[in-house]
Amino acid sequence: MVQAGLFNPRRSATATVVLNDAPVSTVTAADPAANVWLADGANNIVVALSRKTADSYAFNVSPGMCQLPDTSGNTFSADGSLEYAASGKSYATVAPGCAVSPAKGQPQPYANLFDNGGFLLNFSVNGVPLTQLSATRPHTPVFLGAGQNVISAANGSLSIDYYLRDGGTGGCALTQ
Repeated sequence: MVQAGLFNPRRSATATVVLNDAPVSTVTAADPAANVWLADGANNIVVALSRKTADSYAFNVSPGMCQLPDTSGNTFSADGSLEYAASGKSYATVAPGCAVSPAKGQPQPYANLFDNGGFLLNFSVNGVPLTQLSATRPHTPVFLGAGQNVISAANGSLSIDYYLRDGGTGGCALTQ
């Protein structure tokens, strides 16, 4: 998935996002980016402001490059609020919360991750190392970026737990 759209648009700006000759979205100054899901192979994205003004981008996706991990062995709590990894070593909240991200200073969706028994777990989000959890630090929030997020919890080479969470647009509204 890539995001395509307008960069520093005027208030009245609008554009059509086209993937492989098929329109997929209309973007505006108020909503300047669209998630565009790419298929395996060659992909061409065009962001057209008019018939005469357009930008074109080429992407080549290798087969299996964007394959999501299998989470079919995970189970859910009776009320559906928690997802337990198949290994039983970790679990995560299902519905994202909303809080101000310390890294971005803006409200962002998040999921809470938990160590389920004092294991030493290395957590990553979308392949980027985040933190370690253990008996002394048994939980942490994980702020989600826009689109699909792959969260992993590795217990050395013994097991890797996976969770998939949708970060939506990458932003959220705080409620009082």
